[in-house]
Amino acid sequence: QVQLVESGGGLVQPGGSLRLSCSASGSIFRIKAMRWYRQGPGKQRELVAGVTVGVSTNYADSVKGRFTISRDAAKNAVYLQMNSLKPEDTADYYCNLEQGIPPINYWGQGTQVTVSS
Repeated sequence: QVQLVESGGGLVQPGGSLRLSCSASGSIFRIKAMRWYRQGPGKQRELVAGVTVGVSTNYADSVKGRFTISRDAAKNAVYLQMNSLKPEDTADYYCNLEQGIPPINYWGQGTQVTVSS
């Protein structure tokens, strides 16, 4: 089993920054990718950013140029640096880890981000 623990959420004013962290532990092997998803009030869960084992990254159009995903393979950790935050970034942010063949997805419990003045 794999456990994912997120941290770093909180309340921030528009234009501010936050850095989310996710640490993975347990039976970790053949990681394919780590990703951040979010689910805002009344919205479906959406992909925010992802990073593969080959360090290829992808971002939702709504966060390009503002958010940066990075990964520390030695620590089995993934980070999301969020700058120029907007009220529409308000959501619960979830860490996702995909590993194995066939791939299995694991999820964290989520961390809340609120952007408000």
